[in-house]
Amino acid sequence: MQNARLVLVVEDTLSLARIYLRYLEQAGVSARLAASLAEARDAVKRFQPDAVLCDLQLPDGDGMTLVEEIRREDARTAVIVITANSSIETAVAAIHAGADDFLTKPFDAPRLETTLTNALDRRRLSRVVELLGGDDLGGDRLSERFEGFIGADMTMRAVYRVIDLSARSSAPVFITGENGTGKELCAEAIHRRSARRDAPLIAVNCAAIPRDLVESELFGHARGAFTGAVRDRTGLVAQADGGTLFLDEVCEMEPAIQAKLLRFVQTGAIQPVGGSGTVQIDARLICATNRRPLEEVRAGRFREDLYYRLHVLPVHLPPLRERGRDVLLIARHLLVRIAEQEGTGSRELSPDAESRLLHSTWPGNIRQLQNVLRGVVVLNDKPVITAEMLPDDLVGEATQSGNRSVPYRDKPGIPDDDRILPLAEVEREAVERAIRLCGGNLSQAAQKLGINVSTIHRKRRLWLADAEA
Repeated sequence: MQNARLVLVVEDTLSLARIYLRYLEQAGVSARLAASLAEARDAVKRFQPDAVLCDLQLPDGDGMTLVEEIRREDARTAVIVITANSSIETAVAAIHAGADDFLTKPFDAPRLETTLTNALDRRRLSRVVELLGGDDLGGDRLSERFEGFIGADMTMRAVYRVIDLSARSSAPVFITGENGTGKELCAEAIHRRSARRDAPLIAVNCAAIPRDLVESELFGHARGAFTGAVRDRTGLVAQADGGTLFLDEVCEMEPAIQAKLLRFVQTGAIQPVGGSGTVQIDARLICATNRRPLEEVRAGRFREDLYYRLHVLPVHLPPLRERGRDVLLIARHLLVRIAEQEGTGSRELSPDAESRLLHSTWPGNIRQLQNVLRGVVVLNDKPVITAEMLPDDLVGEATQSGNRSVPYRDKPGIPDDDRILPLAEVEREAVERAIRLCGGNLSQAAQKLGINVSTIHRKRRLWLADAEA
């Protein structure tokens, strides 16, 4: 917790407060105590702590109120709530209110230190994403290309910054995004920019391994562990020792395997199937899913404790329809590559073709765009691609399950058909459009909209929480 100069502990039970203060002292962190909501408010203003450890049950009010107040006033402070209720509902409510994480009583010193460290890292990354104050990225001039990604939209510039900062940490990364948005490319970028770049990156598609072989594939097995195990086998986790383990579609894991993965995350140790001892493995974890993780937790398909161990540094890859004119940058790049692969001449896009690409919803994202362009190149030999050459069913609402995104339109809040959009959806589209038109400058966008910039920060946090919920 070297990033924490001061932690404010908000706890009215003196015996517990002393324990928490001792934990922090042992970790080398300065701390102050507030025993009520009023004392906590005063301490936040006076001392501006790096982190607040807040009990939810206070003698003069609800600790959730303090969380909301801190988030309205300060995006820098990490907030961890303490609760005696281990239900996911409490955790979700706290996160929606602006908390970075939560702790369930009782907890020990290592758990407190890990949770605070992760929250501070996450808050630092979130602050950089919101304030993106420049184009310099890890010493490289930020352009429309970054570690295999193509795109200059502000949503992607934020992703590039998060990738760069995540690469400097050893904490777990959790990548979310629809199919075709580049989750594996993101994992590769984090690994290449990390200190582990010279060690292996082991990628595992959790949905592609037969259920009866998952444990053996991941953790290995000893000779004689089962019929056909004629020799010891090193699992994929062990193969990533010293490097990075990328678990794609991690929400597809069976509960029994999730329990073993949790043990590895907690202890760094694995036990091969049929083995008598454990093996310590040093591997940085990166996970990815195209599902909504918290929905999987609430449905009982994904372990809550595992989710909070893995969801430390979140990276969300936006769908193609939310990236503005990036679709044209990517299309031009793909046309060059497809022409080389197919042995054809170079191709250009006509203005009407560009318009169709821009106003399509791309449920299959970049993968779909690539397939569409390849088909056009193969079936047409003209140097200019026109709108008539594109498939008739290109434009339409996204059909991917769970997708609630609204296609980009130049007139916010005005549907292309007879639908009536909810007011909250119209508001969100207007805000995001203003941010795009102001080049990502939130202060300028707020001024143009006639609202305070803190309102934009608060609303974007709520929208992000709603997307994960």
